[in-house]
Amino acid sequence: MTTLTLTSRVGRRVGRGIGILVRNWLLFFALLGIWELATRLAESPFFPPPTEIVTTSVKLWFTGPASQLFLTDTVFDNVLPSLGRTLGGWLLAGAFGVALGVLLGRSKTGMDYVGPLFAFFRSVPPPALIPVFIVLFGLGPGMQTGSIIFGAIWPVLLNTVDGVRSVDQVKIDTAKSFRTPRSYWVRSIVLPAAGPKIFAGLRLSLSISLLLMVISELVGSYNGIGRSLMDAQQAFDFPLMWSWLVLLGLLGFGFNAAFLAVEQRVLRWQPTRNGRI
Repeated sequence: MTTLTLTSRVGRRVGRGIGILVRNWLLFFALLGIWELATRLAESPFFPPPTEIVTTSVKLWFTGPASQLFLTDTVFDNVLPSLGRTLGGWLLAGAFGVALGVLLGRSKTGMDYVGPLFAFFRSVPPPALIPVFIVLFGLGPGMQTGSIIFGAIWPVLLNTVDGVRSVDQVKIDTAKSFRTPRSYWVRSIVLPAAGPKIFAGLRLSLSISLLLMVISELVGSYNGIGRSLMDAQQAFDFPLMWSWLVLLGLLGFGFNAAFLAVEQRVLRWQPTRNGRI
């Protein structure tokens, strides 16, 4: 009886998941059809139909030789470097943000000293500081990575501080009574307890990193998605411009889906993880 009940629950869950997937794809294709119809009726050069964008995208990225898995040189010269800058800056921002956030979160007075300073700097738009990063690092990857780190670190840092400070006081008192080593305490108690808020900050900073990658590549960059997007705009090649915009949307969707999969696995001990979107 128990086995039958379990099988029935699994079947209902699988059926529900398939139903949601089918519904989402039907909605996607319906919106795509509306977009296609609207753009063809409008006949505006600024808004090419999705079919034309897809054709341009295939020629742009998937007409390379078989030795390159049919990927064009544009992918290797522009897309991959941008991905490297985005993920590299995000990983560095995440590492620095979590490490500093744990230190400040466990300190009784740390945020009292640096809190106003953080409030000042995180209020400054990162694009406004690009000239400063150019002076510090010069034109190139250093400036772009610095811009990404500066903008992406704040959600991770502040969420980590908040998460560490929210650790149950009973756990703190228990660790003190057993004289738990600090390294074990941080690794086994603090980080798991603060995990949901840390992952929330990391998820937000990932989208910020993608945005800042594009902005930083608009200035003094010779390659990358941002540079290619600006070149297409200046050449009034609107199908090409929309191809790059669609790629950015797909990258954002892919990053979010991959991150959620990792988050679900790492935080699977939480009973409410299946309700996340």
